[in-house]
Amino acid sequence: MKLHRLELTGFGPFRNTQIVDFDAFETDGIFLIAGRTGAGKSSVLDGVCFGLYGGVPRYEGSERRLRSDHCDPADPTRVVVEFTAGDTRWRVTRSPEYDRPKQRGTGMTTEPHRAQLDEWIDGEWVGRAARPVDVARDLDEILGLNQQQFLQVILLAQNRFAEFLLAKNDDRQRLLRRLFGTRTYEGYQTALDERRRAAEAHVTTAGEGVQMLLAEAEAMLAADGLEGIDAEATDPGAAAVDAEAGTSLEDRIAAVARGAQRAAYRADSLRRESDEAEATHRAADRAHTDLVALRDAQTERARARDALAAREAEQPAIDADRSILDAAREAEELRPALEAEAAAEIALSSALAMEERALAQWQTVVVAIEADHPHEPDADDLTAIIDAAAATAAVAEAARDAERDLERWRGELEGTQARIAASEAAQADLEAQAAALPLELAALDHDLAVARDAAGGRDAVHRRVTDLESRRTAAQEVIREEAVLREAEALYLARTAEHDRARTEVTDLLRRRLAGYAGELAAALAPGEPCDVCGSTEHPAPARHDGEPVTDDEMNAAERVRDAAATAEQEAARRATDARDRVAAVRERSGGESEAAVTAALTEARATAADADAAAARRDELVFRRSRLAETATEVAAERDQVRLRLSAERERAASLRAEIGAAEQTVDRARGDYATVAACQEAAETRRAAAEALWRARDESARARTARDRAAALTAAALEPTRFVDAIDAAAALRDRAARAHLESRITDHEVSLRAERDRVREWELKLAGVADEPVDVDAAAATAAAARDAWSAALDAAARAAQRAAHLRELAERAEDAQRKIGDLAAEAAAVTRLAHTVAGRAPNTHRMTLESFVLAAELEEIVAAANLRLDEMSAGRYRLQHSDALAARGAASGLGLQILDAHTGRPRPASSLSGGETFLASLALALGLAEVVTARAGGVRLDTLFIDEGFGSLDDETLDLAMRTLDELRQGGRTVGLISHVAAMKEQIPAQLMVEASAQGPSVIRQDVAIPAPG
Repeated sequence: MKLHRLELTGFGPFRNTQIVDFDAFETDGIFLIAGRTGAGKSSVLDGVCFGLYGGVPRYEGSERRLRSDHCDPADPTRVVVEFTAGDTRWRVTRSPEYDRPKQRGTGMTTEPHRAQLDEWIDGEWVGRAARPVDVARDLDEILGLNQQQFLQVILLAQNRFAEFLLAKNDDRQRLLRRLFGTRTYEGYQTALDERRRAAEAHVTTAGEGVQMLLAEAEAMLAADGLEGIDAEATDPGAAAVDAEAGTSLEDRIAAVARGAQRAAYRADSLRRESDEAEATHRAADRAHTDLVALRDAQTERARARDALAAREAEQPAIDADRSILDAAREAEELRPALEAEAAAEIALSSALAMEERALAQWQTVVVAIEADHPHEPDADDLTAIIDAAAATAAVAEAARDAERDLERWRGELEGTQARIAASEAAQADLEAQAAALPLELAALDHDLAVARDAAGGRDAVHRRVTDLESRRTAAQEVIREEAVLREAEALYLARTAEHDRARTEVTDLLRRRLAGYAGELAAALAPGEPCDVCGSTEHPAPARHDGEPVTDDEMNAAERVRDAAATAEQEAARRATDARDRVAAVRERSGGESEAAVTAALTEARATAADADAAAARRDELVFRRSRLAETATEVAAERDQVRLRLSAERERAASLRAEIGAAEQTVDRARGDYATVAACQEAAETRRAAAEALWRARDESARARTARDRAAALTAAALEPTRFVDAIDAAAALRDRAARAHLESRITDHEVSLRAERDRVREWELKLAGVADEPVDVDAAAATAAAARDAWSAALDAAARAAQRAAHLRELAERAEDAQRKIGDLAAEAAAVTRLAHTVAGRAPNTHRMTLESFVLAAELEEIVAAANLRLDEMSAGRYRLQHSDALAARGAASGLGLQILDAHTGRPRPASSLSGGETFLASLALALGLAEVVTARAGGVRLDTLFIDEGFGSLDDETLDLAMRTLDELRQGGRTVGLISHVAAMKEQIPAQLMVEASAQGPSVIRQDVAIPAPG
């Protein structure tokens, strides 16, 4: 995998779009990411990680922190990463979730997490995925590394080197598990433990099952009195032996089998007794059934006699219903004539009432219109009145349109005359304005020329103010940074003196220790005996032992003080260097002038800028006023032309309206007659005609209704003559509706049918029970005999069923106990094998190393990592140090098999990694990280890594060790690999010419400066 281009917008400390072109560093192979602390160097790597994986480890769980705090609410946040995987170039664009203003209305809304993946094909980008979930799935296949592997092999982030080297076994196991995905082996361990517990449970359950089966069977035998019968017959002491706790399962199973046989014999005996009781019960039941049938027949005969008597008592009422039904049927034939006469009478009453209302209405209308006493007109008078009123209304209807138009035209004429007067006044005003505007334009042109000359240098003055403000801020910062530099240099001198004293102390102790060794050897010399060092038998000037010997604890304590002093000196030197760099940088920004000089120049420049701003404001105002005045002149000319055209049209319209009004007035005067308006005349004619027409129709309707009533009455009288009814009222009283007639017919028919049926039923029972007394027979004695036989049979049947069921259950218990006893041996052997395997895989006895299966697999991976790391560490430490894998037992039950030690060639003995100094720890951690990267890359399918980043840690190295580390890193760029380093070390800035500068601007947001040309995408 190779990175080409990174684009950051609104991300971390970067507000505006920042672009990093990694291809520009391809020639150098190694480049430095430099900048002050907090400027955002690590945020460059955060951007790469977020673009590829949608998350940043140090902001895990707080994605909103990825958005720059410098962004305005409407500013976007976006990360674009271009890279090559295999032979294909890809581009991923991603933005985190953040709040932005709503496009409609007020308030904020949440912009969701977005992602898009594009592929470079034939000179253009082609979209491949547009949802975060789809982009993540595709990138998993394209990159071949998960996020943890990516961070471990490509982004070697700050403070992550020593994490793996100094971790405890448990922490190292968790990290390796994430990188190599060995949680499957933990699943194997869990599955084997579950199988072990299940196997042990099966053995226990099987044994308990046999005991439970035998206990249940023995309890049943004891309850039934079948326990130990055979044993007592052959051996009186055998029964007691069976009850003892030491009796074997096989003996107990055999005893249960014998008891099951005895239970089966008892069940056969009880079944035969049950059959005999059943036969007795059936005979008694048949006798009882016969007596019950006879008593039921006697009861039915008595019931039939009673029902027949009740039906015969209903006969008078049925005869009365039959008479009513006959009269209703005869009256039903007269129903049409009766209903027709009633309807005609109702119609006549309604017509007479309508005639009275119409006459009253006519009289009211005549009084209101003619204002004299009305008379009752005959038919001819009404016809003449209707014709005359219709003619008057027609003439008025024709004149009403002219009357309505007359009012509208008079109002329109008044409005037109008013508009003519207003247009004439407006025309005069516009003529006056058109004459005055040219003079005003000339005066504004003169003032505008003067203002433009005064505002000409405004931009240059403001640029000078901005530059002077930045220089004054830098000059103020120079004072603060110089104070910090003085403190840092003083601290560095103090730390240097402390380091010198500590080194002198170690040297003195070493010299004293060597002198002590010589004195001890000289004290052991004897005349004539050879020296253990040189072998000489002569000892002319043996050394003397002065004072107490130097112990190892004193040497170790002095060396620790020396190492601590060296670390403090390096830290003080780093701080002093950083302070000097900051002082030089702010001096360069201040231009080398003092704060007072810059402040004086700034005051003068601000005054000049204020004058230029005032002139520019005056110029802008005059430009605006001239533009408005020119627009006004154009508008006045256009409006004057419009007024002229509108005045001419209004005058023509006024003349036309006057002519139309004169013609309409003549038409209206002719049509309205004596009324005030044409509408009043028309309304009076319409009212008179309507009243006359209503009276005429009412008289005609009442005459027709009277004729119809007389005809219906004559027909009804003719129909009544041949019937039993005296008059129409008598016939109407005999009428019944259809439901009533049907009800009467039903009652009569039901009674006749029931009477015949009851007589037949009584006759049938009398024939069946001829010779049998009316008194019911007694069935209680037979019922008691049948009940006793049934109870005896039921008890025998239940006893036989229980005996058969218990015999079957005892036989089943004996068979199940015997079968379970045979299986216990096989289950125990299988459980022992599974238990041993589960304990071994889980790191328990008999596993003497206490290594789980997962730890064993990870230990093999760790051995490969150590082997790869030692190739780097051997060179960086000049052959002194080597990493060594340890599978020693860990204390207090911790995970074993994943230990790391440092083999020191100077002593030939391994020691803990925590005993290394700061610089040594960095070298060992860097070598281990590079070895881990190689192994993880191989496990990920051999992914090629063409880009690598290392974040910090070089400040703890001395110059010689730094050179060794740089040579190792220089080897990493072979084969086209590009290595990016983040560091504050001044020596690295001097050795690495290719640099990416991250600087915090004076306004807050950071910017990225790269002194190379950035090519277009693709």
